[in-house]
Order: sequence, then C-alpha cells, then structure tokens
Amino acid sequence: MLKRIRTILAAVLFTLITLLFLDFTGTLHHWLGWLAKIQFLPAIMAVNVVVVVVLIALTLVFGRIYCSVICPLGVFQDLLAQLNRKKNKYSYSKEVRWLRYPVLAIFIIAGVAGVGSLFQLLAPYSAYGRIATMLFQPIWEWGNNLLALAAEHYESYAFYSVDIWMRSMPVFIIAAVTLVVIFILAWKGGRTYCNTICPVGTILSFFARFSWLKIRFDADKCRNCSLCTKNCKASCIDFKTHTVDYSRCVVCGNCIEKCKFGALKYVHGPAKQPKAVRTETENTADIKKNSQDVDTSKRSFLLASALATTAALAQKKEKLMDGGLAQIEDKVAPTRQTPLTPPGSMSFQHYAKRCTGCQLCVSECPNQVLRPSSDLLHLMLPVMSYERGYCRPECTRCSDVCPAGAIKPLDDVEKSSIQIGHAVWIKKNCIPLTDGVECGNCARHCPTGAIEMVMMDENDEESPTIPAINEEACIGCGACEYVCPARPFSAISIEGHEVHKYI
Repeated sequence: MLKRIRTILAAVLFTLITLLFLDFTGTLHHWLGWLAKIQFLPAIMAVNVVVVVVLIALTLVFGRIYCSVICPLGVFQDLLAQLNRKKNKYSYSKEVRWLRYPVLAIFIIAGVAGVGSLFQLLAPYSAYGRIATMLFQPIWEWGNNLLALAAEHYESYAFYSVDIWMRSMPVFIIAAVTLVVIFILAWKGGRTYCNTICPVGTILSFFARFSWLKIRFDADKCRNCSLCTKNCKASCIDFKTHTVDYSRCVVCGNCIEKCKFGALKYVHGPAKQPKAVRTETENTADIKKNSQDVDTSKRSFLLASALATTAALAQKKEKLMDGGLAQIEDKVAPTRQTPLTPPGSMSFQHYAKRCTGCQLCVSECPNQVLRPSSDLLHLMLPVMSYERGYCRPECTRCSDVCPAGAIKPLDDVEKSSIQIGHAVWIKKNCIPLTDGVECGNCARHCPTGAIEMVMMDENDEESPTIPAINEEACIGCGACEYVCPARPFSAISIEGHEVHKYI
C-alpha cells in the first residue's frame, strides 16, 4: 500500500509539473504554478519560510518523501530506472561521503559567491526544468503543430501553430548531457544521483536520519533472502545486518512490497531484534513454504493522473510582411554592455543571485523574448532579446511563474512603469539614411511615446527624418528594436540598466 500511494502521488505531481513546463499557452500556470513554488531550492531562494518549514517537517515525520514524490528529477529517475527490466538489480553500498559532502560545499559556495552557472547546474529542480524546456517542449510543440495542421484541414481553430526555435545551443547541450548522465546513473544504480550528487538530497538527509516513521526490520521474521537489498534503488538496505541508511532512503516502498515474510514495515519505533538464531535449513524451508503462498498475479501499479488542457488564444505577434516575394533576413542580437533582465528582477545583481536557472519563465514567455544567457559566468540565466518579439507592457507572465523570487510579482500597471533599459539609435543602420526612404516604424510602435521622428537637418525641409529618443520616457520594452526593418542589425537597440527604476 505504501508503494501504491507513493506511486500515485508521484505520477500525478510529475505529470502536472511537466505540463507546466510544456505549456506555451499560459493557461496552466494559473492552476499549477504552485507546483514550482513548493520545490525546496526555489522556496529557499524566494525566502518562502512556510514552504521550507513544511518540507522539513514532512521529512522529519515521513523521511525523504520530497525526493520520491515532489521533486520532478527524483521521479524522473524512477521512470528511467523502470526501463531496466532486470530483476533484483541493486546491491547495498556504503554512503559515498567523499563525493556527497564536497558537492554540497561547492554548491553552497557557488551560490554565495554568485557563480550562477555552477549553482544552477547542480540544482535538481532546475536540471529537470532545463530538460523539459530544451528537449521535451520542442517535441510537444511539434506535436501541437501537427494537430494544428490537421485541424486546419477540417476548418477548425482549436489549435494554432507555434514557432519552434533554438533558444540557446550551449544550454541545449547541457540539458542533453544532463539527461544522458541521469539516464546512465538511474539505469545502473537507481538513485545514485540523488545520494551522491544532488545537494538538496544531501540537505534533506540530515533531517531524514531523525524521521518519526521509518522502514524498520523485524529480525524475527527476516529470512535473509536479500530481496529487500536487491530491490532498493537507493542501495541503502543491508539485509545482513538488518539496517537501513535513513539518510539515503527515499521511502519508495519497494523493499516492503518485495519482502515475502513481512519483515519490513513503515512504522515508528526501534527495529525488532531477533530472539534466536535460526538454522539455514529452517530458513530455506520457510522461504519455499512462503513463496508458494504469494500470489504474484495481484501486483499492479495504480497510476492515476487526470488533466484537461484547454487551448488559449494566441497573442497576435506583429511580423514584417514582404508579400511573399522575398525572404527577409533574420535579425542578429546586438552586443549589449549590460544584459537585459525582466521587469520585476529589480537589478542584475539581485536577479543573478536569486535565479535557479529552471527555465520556467523561458518556456512560458509568450513573446519569445526570454532565452538563456550566453555569458559563461551566467550561462543558464534567462535574459531578454528582441529578435522574435518584444516585451509587451501588459504581459506579466514571467513574474507570475517565477518560483524563486528572482522576478518580483507585478501587475500590468506596475510593469508598464518600470524602466529596464533605454533605446539607443544606431545611425549607420537607419534605413532613411542607408536607403533614402521614409520609415518611422520605431516611433509608430513605441507604447510609451518615447520616440519621435524629427528632421535630421532642421534647416533643410528635404532632409530625412530620424528617431529622437526621450530616455526618461523609454521603458526598454524593445518594440522599436523588434519592428525596425533594418537587417541583420536593427538601427535602434535597447541597452540594459544595472538597476531598474520606476518612471
């Protein structure tokens, strides 16, 4: 029963949080956003004391159920381990302290020192977020586009096509390598990653040692058949000494299900020691007798998950049209002296220290503005760029979904008054000067009226009109940079601010 309950809960939570990362419509975050906020590391970064205290309390009562039920990477490892159909595939091993605790120390030092790339690389929730966003979401979008194509054939608009594009090749490679490493470790050793590398698992292991409920041996009933050890994916059960390493046990219930003699129970109280030593002949006879009474046909996994997804209206994206007569050259992102961070991040320093690099804001951004940074020190930190869209003043999606407090929750009024950067005119790229034609796209599309077209030479009525920028009114939304027809570099770009301010 323990395993069935754990399996059902884990399957439901894992399915929902995966859908949260896959969803590109913005529909699900209203109902499922809390799943990201109950993750251990994001709750610490957001100083969410209630969630942290509740998770620690759960560990002190039930053991490391966070790792086997709530953490998506932990559940994902269980799914990968199930692909290996070999029976009795595990064995007991001692705690790898020489690796486990140094990794935790490096993780903490990287977080304090602001080495975001290393900190985010080791974070378990963020690791799964990168896998889901970089690897799974494109497949999900591809399937959606097939449905949209089929629906269009029947004149239905229940689905709409979305662009599938590479947000960051380095982060894509990191996500792919992470997936391969997790797969190999899970295939061979079950929870090896959780108990040797994962810093959250190591932190919770300190509390799990003192949990009220534990997997305990009844040595009188144990026949030393070793099935518990061979099916323990945490490799923490030593059947020879009737001991369990509770710092590594994730309370999966495998051992209890496999034990044919009822020698293992999930209870409170000390382990029951044997009253007398039994002979090997007696043990063998009991094993044969009990094995005949076990009805293996009743074993089943109860996996239940229900979720109805609805298609949301797609935000209409402005595109430069060429009438189908010519191919428009793709834009190239300008080199910015200061990276652009989302409204609500307050400052680059605050943002870099709080962000866990889970990529949830990247997967949820409806305007395709957010993407992982290419800066080595902040490689997985989401930053803004305007080749595919601009940050609409009314959109607050990234601040709504951020679980770590890196992006402060905003309403649309507050969002439209935050200056994250300012526009800079680049004379050599401006079409009125390079091609001798009128333009004014930047001024027409500026939502704050910060750009005005003026004559380049006020004494010459035939001189070309060029943009004049009021930096005090500009909020850095990037509409001007996005709609600029100059290729491959825009004639107007946004330079980020180290510290954001209200205007």
